[in-house]
Amino acid sequence: MKNSESQPRPGPRIIPRSEHNISRANISDNALRVLYRLKKAGYGAFLVGGGVRDLLLDRRPKDFDIVTDAHPEQVRKLFRYCRLVGRRFRLAHVRFGREVIEVATFRANTTDEHKDRIHTKKGRIIRDNVYGTIDEDVWRRDFTANALYYNIADFTIWDYCSGISDIKSGVLRLIGDPVTRYKEDPVRMLRAVRLAAKLDLIIAPNAEAPILELGELLNEVPAARLYDELIKLFHAGHAARSFDLLIRYNLFQYLLPAANKCNQEDRSREVFKFIREGLQDTDDRVCSDRPVTPAFLFAVFLWYPVLDLAGKLVREGRSEAQAMLDASSLIIREQQNQASLPRRFWSPIKDIYLMQRRFMNRRGIRSARLLYHRRFRAGYDFLLLRSKHGEVDREIADWWTDIQQLEPEAQKKAFFVKGRLRKREYRPGGASD
Repeated sequence: MKNSESQPRPGPRIIPRSEHNISRANISDNALRVLYRLKKAGYGAFLVGGGVRDLLLDRRPKDFDIVTDAHPEQVRKLFRYCRLVGRRFRLAHVRFGREVIEVATFRANTTDEHKDRIHTKKGRIIRDNVYGTIDEDVWRRDFTANALYYNIADFTIWDYCSGISDIKSGVLRLIGDPVTRYKEDPVRMLRAVRLAAKLDLIIAPNAEAPILELGELLNEVPAARLYDELIKLFHAGHAARSFDLLIRYNLFQYLLPAANKCNQEDRSREVFKFIREGLQDTDDRVCSDRPVTPAFLFAVFLWYPVLDLAGKLVREGRSEAQAMLDASSLIIREQQNQASLPRRFWSPIKDIYLMQRRFMNRRGIRSARLLYHRRFRAGYDFLLLRSKHGEVDREIADWWTDIQQLEPEAQKKAFFVKGRLRKREYRPGGASD
């Protein structure tokens, strides 16, 4: 006998093309190619989730996800550049150059025991590859705002659970019992925060209340997946708002425990204020189409924990430079237990930190060479942030700003450098990552 979740539910409200604003002109050409090829092969093909939601809100979707009744192996046969990924959720990734279109198969809405649907004792889904119909699939999705399907066959929108109404009302509502859904996938709590911040939505009370009680479930999520979610939270142009919500719901501690502990131990240091200022700068960069990097983001998050540990190591007898290097290594390694940071970013973070001390000296060849450092721009931006926060005298930050605008000979004079400087030692005008 099937679980009650598998019992028939009301069908969709189907909105005709004449009653919605989604145009194929705003859908990726590659996504359209996938949709039409699936349709031509006799399969159902729908655009689903955030892409549909964003198009309805006249936003530009970051990516386009597709759902179909074709199984992953069947999808792979249709596309030359397609690979199957995921063990937890089997998906097809169809690649067109740098663009990847994700294609999922409709999933069954059942809690019956099955070799391809496995839960932990606490309810977290670790495998879910039981396939079903679109009428079942919708109830396996997380939020009503993400449970909208655009049918390429007739350009209609299928709305099963009043997702359009919730979007218009500014409410983020979970599908199903919130406690159960969070236990199935604790990352949904982070997704709730991200969507609320991105779309300026209010989390429905019944979806909001359990977050405060279930945050510790994030400790069970693989560190690499938490890192991916953290980047989505803070590199999408709404980092400051996301941070505020993470603090409100006590979730930040499960992502950046060292920063959270540092703030709890010494609130006079205004750790969270520094982090928020850094995140606001990140938002400004994203909104102005300037590059952002996880190295700088984590440098902001871990600065005060590293600073505190470095101070302790100095008191134990290590030099300031060595203490900073050792403290950086230790704190970064600790962070790997939560939202793990890829190793390629470790060295840039350490360079950013080590440059801060060097910025204090503005005389001589060694200071002049700092302009030539491959990560000068990141270190300089971090200096500006510290100055804005009041850690560094504004005059120092302004001096490093002005020096970059001078001609080579004027720069040499400013550094009190005599004689000829070799190119490998010095590059006038500074450098950027």
